[in-house]
Parts: sequence; C-alpha cells; structure tokens
Amino acid sequence: MTAQSAPALLDLRQDVALLTAALIDINSVSGNETVLADAIESALRSIPVYEVVRDGDAIIARTNLGHAERVILAGHLDTVPLPTTEGSRGTVPSQWESGIPGEGVLYGRGTTDMKGGVAVQLALAATMFDAGAEPDKDVTFVFYDHEEVEAVKSGLGRLVRNHGELLNGDFAILLEPTDGTVEGGCNGTIRFEASTTGEAAHSARAWMGSNAIHAAAPILARLAAYEPQTINVDGLDYRESLNAVKINGGTAGNVIPDRCVVEINYRFAPDKTPDQAEAHVRELLDGFDVVCTDAAAGARPGLNHPAAASFVAAVGAEPKPKYGWTDVARFSELGIPAVNFGPGDALLAHKDDEHVDADAIRECLHALRTWLAG
Repeated sequence: MTAQSAPALLDLRQDVALLTAALIDINSVSGNETVLADAIESALRSIPVYEVVRDGDAIIARTNLGHAERVILAGHLDTVPLPTTEGSRGTVPSQWESGIPGEGVLYGRGTTDMKGGVAVQLALAATMFDAGAEPDKDVTFVFYDHEEVEAVKSGLGRLVRNHGELLNGDFAILLEPTDGTVEGGCNGTIRFEASTTGEAAHSARAWMGSNAIHAAAPILARLAAYEPQTINVDGLDYRESLNAVKINGGTAGNVIPDRCVVEINYRFAPDKTPDQAEAHVRELLDGFDVVCTDAAAGARPGLNHPAAASFVAAVGAEPKPKYGWTDVARFSELGIPAVNFGPGDALLAHKDDEHVDADAIRECLHALRTWLAG
C-alpha cells in the first residue's frame, strides 16, 4: 500500500494501534480526504447494523436499536500538511520507533490529531456487537472532512446543514487528543484587526509624514499590560488569553508607513457569547479602528448531564477544561452536551515529530467500550 492509495476494505478488527498506522498511511491532508473516506465508508457499509450516509467526504453511521439514549462519537479525517523539515518523523507513511508494528511509539502525521481517535471510533463500530453484546445506548459515528482549515469548509458544518436530523443526540464525544482525560467544553475564539493610519513621506524627511506603525504602539502596550482572566464555568477553570498575533505595515525601507494593522486573537471562556467577547475587546481598545474578522462560540462543559457524568466516572480521571476551540462547540450549538476525549498529547498536534503511544490508543478504546457496554 502506498501513501496515496487505500485498501478495498480497512481491517477494522486488527489491533487498534495497527489500525491507526493504516489510517496514517493514507494521506488525508485537508482537501485530500477522499481516499480515506472511501475506505472508511466501504468498511462501515460491510457492517449490517449501521445506517450509513455519505456527504462529500463526511460519513455518518448510526445504529437504530430503539434505546432511550443516543450518543455521538465524532472525529475528523483530515490532517495539516506534511512536515517539510528533513528527517521529520511526523509524516506519511507511519513509523514505529521500536521497528516492531504495534509496539511502543507510533510516529506520523495525524497520530494525535486525530487518526488515533478515528481508529478508536472504527474499532468500536466493528466490535460493539461481538459475542452477542449490545450497547445500552444508540450510537452515531461521525467522520468528517476539512476541520484543519477555515470554518466555512467544515465537513461537520456541512453535515449540520444537510443532515441535521441525523445528528440528534443526548451527548457527544469528540475524539480529539486529551491524553485520555475528559476535557469539557472549550474556549471560544475571536479575531480582530486594529488599524492605525498616518501619512506617507520619504524617511529622510520623516517630519513631513506621520508614522502609522508608531501610532500602533498604544495598541501593543494595552495588549501587553492586559491580565487575562481564569473563569470557572460549571466547575472547570478556563484560562483566557488576548494577544497580538501578527502586525503588518509599511511599503518600503525608505518610506514612512501610512497604515499599520495589528491582528489580535482573543480566546474567551464559554461563559461569554462572541458578542460579549467582542464588546470586551472593543472596550480595551477604545479609540482605535477595530474590525472583527472571525468568531466562534465556545462550549460549556455540560458535565452535569447524566451521560456525561457516567462517562467521566467510567474514565476515572478528574476532568479538565479545553483551552483550544474544538468542534464540541458545534454540538453545543445544537443543544447537545459534548466533551473531548481521545488518545495522545494535544501539544504534539501539528508538530514535526507528532506521535502517540500504542497503549494510549488501546486504553482509550477500552474506556469507551466499557462505558458503552453499560
């Protein structure tokens, strides 16, 4: 099998760590998910218990057992681009550090973000009914494309628009990497451009103009002096952050700049709406031209929901907040409590040495299988 081809049918019953490697070996950088989606769709359609729906490179597979409760297990198929640094191990195809497949640490693009989690979904889908077993909940598996790019391309967002009725549920788990700990909800994110204007002039006669970059200094000073809050939401402490992330100004080395733009990102606790977050930043930067360019609401943890509480108890570790934005926010907008739970360290996502321990994937599968068995 090459990095660009897929088997006719993925073996969903092999060891889940080996299944993770097989998924990594199918290159699925955002926009290139079709081969992987084809393989997953083919594998799921071979299991009679599931109703399978395909929309672009997103797939929904649902049981219809008539249970009173339905849970959603979701994960994205795409990865960020492959590393370009020579000697990087977080690439495609996958590599076992031990040299023995299934033992020790697995390297490759998507090991943590999030093909380990997708492998857990697929292994569960294949084995939930083994030996006459049956979960005590109906389950919806969701696999979607274009998570790692701009929100307008999101495969999950497209599923919500086109097949929203198939995403009804009582509780959702997004298998993003959390080191095997439940992370409730997520912070929201909002972006701004704060602009200053001046008057262009030759730098040899700077007094004839007005320097827009210098005029941006108070913006940077206010951001540097800002003290971010830590806010308790439903028992979890969400740490906020507000930062300049990019600055652009000037046209040439001998011209006084007549415009400067400071790009700003605010990660806000899920006690706020995007409108409230915007008002907070505008108050801080009062007097400057500020334009909001993008916003996504956060998600409250929802750990007081009975399904969430039983899941946290089954995992057995103290839940934590999710500081980054994830698609749990999309489920929250649908009125579905959602948490993040998956194998691997989120701090390794997108890194050139992205990797995951095989046993971490197995432990995640065991926790979910035990919980679903009731």
